[in-house]
Amino acid sequence: MSAAGLSPQALAEACAKAMWDDDNATRHLGMELVSIAPGEAVIAMTIAEIMTNGHGTCHGGYIFTLADSAFAFACNTYNQRTVAQHCSVTFIAPAFRGDRLTATAQEVSRRGRGGIYDIRITNQEGEHVAEFRGHSRTVKGTHLPE
Repeated sequence: MSAAGLSPQALAEACAKAMWDDDNATRHLGMELVSIAPGEAVIAMTIAEIMTNGHGTCHGGYIFTLADSAFAFACNTYNQRTVAQHCSVTFIAPAFRGDRLTATAQEVSRRGRGGIYDIRITNQEGEHVAEFRGHSRTVKGTHLPE
């Protein structure tokens, strides 16, 4: 598939499919790509027992990984290979085994080779679990032929 002539939404969907097919980590953790749009992505994951820590809550690394995956899909919707340059997470409330977490990524700014994305992580009750901010940087290459 070529990127030429695709609408912004069709381009975002094609880029997401290309990334999803090669993203072993995201798929292996049982994540689901719920929706994609230019500069936006929603990814969900159910917390398994193996993802819990010594406190009986979800290990923060898994929450970070979910947010990072949503960030990656959101910033790669323009057919430019884009990677994380910096990111941070603030944990607000614990998540537990069986919780269905959803990471909603939204583009804040995109200028030149850099972008800023905010990702909100909520549980199945809509409770705010964490907030993630990612700074992206485009690198050489595309997901689809031009």
